[in-house]
Amino acid sequence: MSRYRPPTVRGSKFITPQGARTLREELDFLWREKRPEVTRAVSEAAAQGDRSENAEYIYGKKQLREIDQRVRFLRQRLDGMVVVDKPPSDPLRVYFGAWVSVEDDAGEATDYRIVGPDEFDLPKGLISMDSPLGKALMRKAVDAELSIELPTGKKTFTVVAIRYEDVATGD
Repeated sequence: MSRYRPPTVRGSKFITPQGARTLREELDFLWREKRPEVTRAVSEAAAQGDRSENAEYIYGKKQLREIDQRVRFLRQRLDGMVVVDKPPSDPLRVYFGAWVSVEDDAGEATDYRIVGPDEFDLPKGLISMDSPLGKALMRKAVDAELSIELPTGKKTFTVVAIRYEDVATGD
């Protein structure tokens, strides 16, 4: 059995200012607060003696590996990000950062904001530009129809409205 893992597809490198701020705050918290706290706990557990059967030591080392892995990921991800803080030149079409109102076949309207893959949150209406719906919505105008293949079957949506709020503040 091989340890080879095919490379994962990286998401788009676009992010809103709010998303970038959230990732930077997480990185800062992990590096300046959480990691030193866990490091202290591991050194205290190591001072107790036999490390091979010391659950606190083993768990602490595992936590440190997870924190270091997340810190590495956040640093690499933030280095290559493009913060989009201005609305597009054509506000009549759907682009990154747009709030889009769509109506499904049943006439049910839903609002979504097109964001980067690192900041999607479906309960808040934030969908990734890399998601099937996000991809289908890109460059569409009001009254455009689009069909998406979902696990439950094909679904058709109509773009009802597009708006760009102050992208820098998210209001």
